[in-house]
Amino acid sequence: MELHARKRIDIVLEAPVLKRLTDLLDRLDVTGYTVLPVLGGKGHHGVWSREGLPSTAGAMVSVTVIAAEENLDAVLEPVFALVKRHIGIVTVSDVAVLRADHF
Repeated sequence: MELHARKRIDIVLEAPVLKRLTDLLDRLDVTGYTVLPVLGGKGHHGVWSREGLPSTAGAMVSVTVIAAEENLDAVLEPVFALVKRHIGIVTVSDVAVLRADHF
């Protein structure tokens, strides 16, 4: 089985910003992304939990993008420009995919 190197971009940010992020990813011609709710965690400002939140105003989401390395900067720069104005983090890691034509 042949594996193909790609980059995985994980973006954790405030749920109210999600639509702006996905609109941006669509404009950048990202081939796809996955959105998951974040239930809680611990970071720079301490422990956080979604439990008991009355709305999505304080909620967080995680968005995962798989991209070819040659497209990485074209995606990261505008994504980080959006995320840095809000509560959130962006990480990049190396991954291997089986179907290169999907990314």
